[in-house]
Amino acid sequence: MKAAVDVRQISKSFKGLQALKEATLEVRPSEIFGLVGPDGAGKTTLFRILVSLLLPDGGSATILGHDTQKDYKMIRRITGYMPGRFSLYHDLTVSENLSFFASIFGTTVRENYHLIRDIYGPLEPFAHRQAGKLSGGMKQKLALSCALIHNPSLLVLDEPTTGVDAVSRKEFWEMLAVRRAEGITILVSTPYMDEAALCDRVALIQNGRIMGIDHPDGLVKAFPWPLYAVASEMMYPLPGHLKEFHLTRSAYRFGDRIHLALREDDPESVESFLRSKGHTKISLSSCKPGIEDCFMELMVNGQH
Repeated sequence: MKAAVDVRQISKSFKGLQALKEATLEVRPSEIFGLVGPDGAGKTTLFRILVSLLLPDGGSATILGHDTQKDYKMIRRITGYMPGRFSLYHDLTVSENLSFFASIFGTTVRENYHLIRDIYGPLEPFAHRQAGKLSGGMKQKLALSCALIHNPSLLVLDEPTTGVDAVSRKEFWEMLAVRRAEGITILVSTPYMDEAALCDRVALIQNGRIMGIDHPDGLVKAFPWPLYAVASEMMYPLPGHLKEFHLTRSAYRFGDRIHLALREDDPESVESFLRSKGHTKISLSSCKPGIEDCFMELMVNGQH
């Protein structure tokens, strides 16, 4: 199956700071592909290169067989782009923004309304409200409607749910699932590990490098170390003490616990070590790894 998006060794630097380091990935047709990583990892830079807003220093990329540099006019016709920051016109109304973006691509809201009916419908009572006065969830729906109004084959969504409430996040991902079922390929970045689990496949990125690509379940199943959730009455020094333990692979905060990956499965030695450090009321329970554990393993210790 030919890739919908094919990225080959893309590199990009800004004033001596390398934002992307030979990034390579493929996105299959009609899948939700997630690019997962923290702020500054390189997600936005890669997306701007793909939608022809930036030129790479090296490497190449194609979207549906079209080169992102040579065929940039076609790229912009077949791609719907939703930047991380709300980038619509704040002083235009909801309907004016949508009509403007439709006109850019030589279509009308009436002609392609069926493409956005379920997304735009809740906004119609507010059609004459200025976009800048919408709530976060409503801005999100309007931005997605504007990205879809010209019937793109690929959606590129840069952290679309950042700063949006949990209910709106859930609704947004339900809308993405519908778009995928309609045959649209979706490339989405997110810093949220729970959203990564909703993707068909994910690429973990840190410091401009792609560290691993797989199905979310595949990444989790590949986690090679015994994992424990640890707590004691002295939570503040606990991570530092665990990192001193000779069998520790990694130790980091996860909610109100510390997730501890061990090179050997020896919880009794962990507890004994912590007692020697003055810890009492120690809780040490085996737990299943999640996407975040896999990300931390790759980020801290490299690919396994």
